[in-house]
Amino acid sequence: MVLEIRIRNFFSIKDEVVLDFRAAKMNTQATKALENNIFDFDKTQVLKTVVLYGANASGKSSIIKAIRFCNAMIFESHRHNEDTVCNFEPFKFKSCQKKPSSYFIRFVSNSVEYEYSFSLTRTEIISESLNYYPKGRIAKIFSRDERLGDLKKEKYSFGSVIRRPMDVAESTSNKTLYISRASQMDRVIPKEIFKYFNETFILGYMGHNARSVEALFTENKTLLLKTLKIADSDIVDIKLRKEVLPGKNVKANLSTSTASVEDVDQEHLKITTYHRSSEKVPFDFFTEESAGTIKLFFIMLTILDIIKNNKILLVDEIGESLHTSIIEYIIELFNAGKQAQLIYTTHNTKLLNLKKLRKDQIYFVNKKDDASTDLYSLYDYSDFRDTMDVEKAYLQGRFDAIPFIDDSSENLKSIVNG
Repeated sequence: MVLEIRIRNFFSIKDEVVLDFRAAKMNTQATKALENNIFDFDKTQVLKTVVLYGANASGKSSIIKAIRFCNAMIFESHRHNEDTVCNFEPFKFKSCQKKPSSYFIRFVSNSVEYEYSFSLTRTEIISESLNYYPKGRIAKIFSRDERLGDLKKEKYSFGSVIRRPMDVAESTSNKTLYISRASQMDRVIPKEIFKYFNETFILGYMGHNARSVEALFTENKTLLLKTLKIADSDIVDIKLRKEVLPGKNVKANLSTSTASVEDVDQEHLKITTYHRSSEKVPFDFFTEESAGTIKLFFIMLTILDIIKNNKILLVDEIGESLHTSIIEYIIELFNAGKQAQLIYTTHNTKLLNLKKLRKDQIYFVNKKDDASTDLYSLYDYSDFRDTMDVEKAYLQGRFDAIPFIDDSSENLKSIVNG
């Protein structure tokens, strides 16, 4: 599970923004009715879902991109070489291009709480640290600061849990996160952290390390058919098999500027669906089903795996090509789960309903006067009661985070008529 994320100086984010999954202390009648929206960890109540609302270009996608980039750094940076330039941009104004960007995440893996953070520029790692709470009290695993000297022993400090930690440090360049190198070098806790970010924190419907469609389908076929039926699909059966088809493979030789083509056998996935109206008539899934059905199939495969295995899903624009009822259904699936979590952005104001979402689950993203991204929760508005219409208030601009559109007749005519 994830408890807290802090991001600074990524894309449109200048000052630190905070996403907090630790539930606020609220005892209203409306909050009590939403007990399925939270779960307990240790002595903390944790939110199952968090939603981000905001105008176009306010920075919602910047927050998602920053989290995706930072998580991907953990399972990819051990491959970096001396020419690597990291694939992100610091905030472009206020001299932020010269300042480090930073990421902090508080999370739980195998019932142990961790705090992990790092700062970096596009060309080097500046600092990095990992702490944990093995017995309810914080303990250092390691810390690193590349500014403290020229020698590794000056830059690194360790607790007692990593075996031969300096061996890893000597093999870690300033392009590489220590946690990535230590995992590659078979150190136990770093491998646990690597596995969490690689297999538990899923960066999209078809995120990094998404398991094969075949494996997910085999494990979840019955549940998949049930969820598709609930989502108003008339598909009653799905069959999946692999086919080997002839194809072409092109090999280029750069030294001689030539290319060759060879015949190869390529493996393809054949999916066949059957419908209620005529259960024996096969439909080719990729050519005869609608784009919406195809998308829903793959979304549900991923979501069922995430919910069953208490993973975290990060989604930008959850409503893209999906009906509001389907989105509500997906959110309710997470609420019905045990400890699976969902972070998502949307423009769909129909989901702004305090009978379905707690105030601390709703975040707003707004562009400040200096063009940077601001992030704040509905819970921050202490005068906003649970009985109020949050959708109406949002559309009226009560929380900012909406576009200002001058749609006066005069303005529209000036645009149309030049």
